[in-house]
Amino acid sequence: MNPLQFKSLVDLHRDRVYSYVLHMLRDPAASADVTQDVFIRLWEYRGALEEERVLSWLLRVARNACIDQMRKHRVRLSVENDEVSGIDLLEDDSPTPEGAARASLFRDRLQEALDRLGEPHRSIVILREIEGYPYNDISDQLGLPLNTVKVYLHRARKALRHHLGEVHRHDYA
Repeated sequence: MNPLQFKSLVDLHRDRVYSYVLHMLRDPAASADVTQDVFIRLWEYRGALEEERVLSWLLRVARNACIDQMRKHRVRLSVENDEVSGIDLLEDDSPTPEGAARASLFRDRLQEALDRLGEPHRSIVILREIEGYPYNDISDQLGLPLNTVKVYLHRARKALRHHLGEVHRHDYA
């Protein structure tokens, strides 16, 4: 792979890798650093990769780099604001402050529920529900059998529902 081919691969995949890393770390500066490290690794392994499998390889390297980063700091990263969290699964059409507060509270609780998931459940939820990847791509990216991805996603969704239900019951008890 020559430098021009490398640049085109970086341009093609940079946003997806950064978005995935940002969902994992929720820190824009750390995410930018990890993303850069991932592309440095791509340059180092440029001769050993097939072009059609580059994205899967990049996301696998990104996931491992995120796990290493979290272990290194051993600090639970918290969501500082809605823009950093990147989770906009709940759109409230209500322009009222109460509606905005409910949506913000839900996003915080959802992020907390995601934080409680272990790996690879958390990565699978992010890749499927937030990033929109098909099951086959998730299987390739994480190096897991397709049925395992489906089972883990089912279990992760169940755990998220359980946690969000606990929080909801606690609020109204």
